Amino acid sequence: MARRTIHKYSYCRGHLSPISRKKSSSSTSLSHRNYSLYVNRVLKEVVPQRGMSSRTLDFMNTLINDIFDRIAKEAHHLMHFRKRCTLTPEDIQKAVYMLLPESLAKYAVTFGSEAVHRFVRS
Repeated sequence: MARRTIHKYSYCRGHLSPISRKKSSSSTSLSHRNYSLYVNRVLKEVVPQRGMSSRTLDFMNTLINDIFDRIAKEAHHLMHFRKRCTLTPEDIQKAVYMLLPESLAKYAVTFGSEAVHRFVRS
């Protein structure tokens, strides 16, 4: 019996799609995204008289990127487990519940859903 192997393609509902695409030189990698501006804005809203050192901002940026990557990978696994081609909000919510502690996951999902709802309304 012959084995069917697909090396560079992913199978999704009868369609073959390339796993890796050629990246343009201007595209930014997810690991290089910088959230320090947003962290500073939130800090100034919460505690206006406080600031953060650049080393602390670098650490926070690394932490945010790491959590984002973990959630994205887990949601991707859930999507493939359900044999679907589209990443749904439910996949992301389940990934958050699987990765974060219970109370933190509850707040993250609540605030995330609220932010998406506000974005859709505007």
